[in-house]
Amino acid sequence: MATIIFPSPIFGPIKSRRLGTSLGINLLPGDGKICSFDCIYCECGFNATHRTKSPLPTREEVAAALEAQLQKMQAEGTPPDVLTFAGNGEPTLHPHFAQIIDDTIALRNRYFPNAKVSVLSNSTMLTRHAVFEALQKVDNNILKLDTVSEEYIHLVDRPNAAYHLEALIERMKAFNGHIVVQTMFLKGIVDGKSVDNTGDQYVLPWIETVKAIAPREVMIYTIDRETPQQGLQKATHEELDRIVALLQAEGIKASASY
Repeated sequence: MATIIFPSPIFGPIKSRRLGTSLGINLLPGDGKICSFDCIYCECGFNATHRTKSPLPTREEVAAALEAQLQKMQAEGTPPDVLTFAGNGEPTLHPHFAQIIDDTIALRNRYFPNAKVSVLSNSTMLTRHAVFEALQKVDNNILKLDTVSEEYIHLVDRPNAAYHLEALIERMKAFNGHIVVQTMFLKGIVDGKSVDNTGDQYVLPWIETVKAIAPREVMIYTIDRETPQQGLQKATHEELDRIVALLQAEGIKASASY
């Protein structure tokens, strides 16, 4: 099983399917994974097989490494489209996430003011006031909502702490549109149960919730790399296109990555 563990605190730039030329910011250690989910489709593998032995990068280390890379890219004339918080787990778990966001915005403004700051988050830390306020400041506040079925979330996303779906949905609504909803669609059998969330049983209630959240945009996608859980399958182009069409029929901007 091939998995990807990203360097820390800066990696790339890489070509993102959804965001363009992306310079990655990894607030987790570079030798393992720390996440509040343990998704069966995660490209970084399962949490238990990638335990880290290193501390989190400090706020100062992140800022210094980011500035050095931005200076290098400026000298080379290779501007990033986006500075993306992603990497080996959930970035908002970092205790200084909010301050690092402020540092990153300041550095972006100094070196590449046209670049966007994006955060890819699984949404689990939205009830933390500092995290919520920090996400208000970024250009692309991209939050996961794979379904509105808690049973499905526990089967596929596998939260490893207390998880309250309704409370997180209410926090998503509180962004008042300053949010991009990101959803993984896939198929397969896990522990004798179907994980196919492309049918109306999952899609229609999810769309009703998305309408209530009223995001700026919805990004849907499917498996792109090898997964730690065997037997998972990509959603088809046709299935993703159908979901996009349903969203667009409700007046919601939507796109699919295949």
